[in-house]
Amino acid sequence: MTERASGIFSDIHHEDGRVRVTLLHDPSVEGLDTAIYMDGSGSMLDEYARTSGFPAPSPPPKSTLGKLWHWLSHPFGSTSSGSNVVDPQIRRMLQYLATKDRNAQLRVAYWACGSESGIEVVGELSAADLDQRRFDGPKVFGTTYLMPALRDFVEYMRAQRLQGAQRGCAVIVTDGQFFDAAKVKEYSQLVAEEIVAGSLPPLNFVLVGVGSEVDEEQMESICHAEYAGIEHMWCHRVAEEMEEIAQLVAVLVDESMTISSSGRLLDHRDQVLQVYEGRIPAVLEFDVPPGCDRFTLEINGERYQQAIPAEEDHH
Repeated sequence: MTERASGIFSDIHHEDGRVRVTLLHDPSVEGLDTAIYMDGSGSMLDEYARTSGFPAPSPPPKSTLGKLWHWLSHPFGSTSSGSNVVDPQIRRMLQYLATKDRNAQLRVAYWACGSESGIEVVGELSAADLDQRRFDGPKVFGTTYLMPALRDFVEYMRAQRLQGAQRGCAVIVTDGQFFDAAKVKEYSQLVAEEIVAGSLPPLNFVLVGVGSEVDEEQMESICHAEYAGIEHMWCHRVAEEMEEIAQLVAVLVDESMTISSSGRLLDHRDQVLQVYEGRIPAVLEFDVPPGCDRFTLEINGERYQQAIPAEEDHH
């Protein structure tokens, strides 16, 4: 057995003999690539504090009823009544996800931009890039078609796989209902088949809805689908306000990132506390016997040991 340092663990809590610990990263996967896709639909104009959904001075295109409605609702020269509440949330999400990413750089993009095929890629960003960036929304706002974002991330992961990526996680934020939910489910099945066949690395999609216009039933229909060989690929949650999404994303990513290997959890005397078959959750919760001051997570012949703080201490 190989003994490893305890750097894979974080957020350790010990109370009444029960331990809750988060895996800082997946020790069985060398590289995780992450991405953020922010809603660029016209209903997000106020959240970005934009005066218009289209670049001035040219009038907006009117190829869809949605664009026409947004043009009428937000004429040029109008002013936004609030501040940009999206920008600080993107910053917080990026700073958090950068700690998970294999090279600390995330793909950041707006989706639902301009037309049914619209997506606007901001770039590959790290936490250090935030000083030079402001997230004011896409150049052209559109309607909520999700497929472009999914295709973009899948093609991105094809390329990253050739550079060493072994897993992918895309965070997708929306404030409305998808117009292409049926296509999303069909495409997800194809993606799952490629993952099982080994032509794509394992992928997770974290779907975060915000506000009262989100169709949670539609989200559940997408996220509850199971796929042979990989079980769930999607997860979702709904936040009431935009200010809640960064913290919500952190929880969802921790919950959805599971190790694909089996493993065992051992106490200070190498007695088995828990056995994980098939996968190990990113958040471990378990009871320890009196006097237990450390535990060991054993995965694929390697052992990762961690000291347990005293019950009155929290880290």
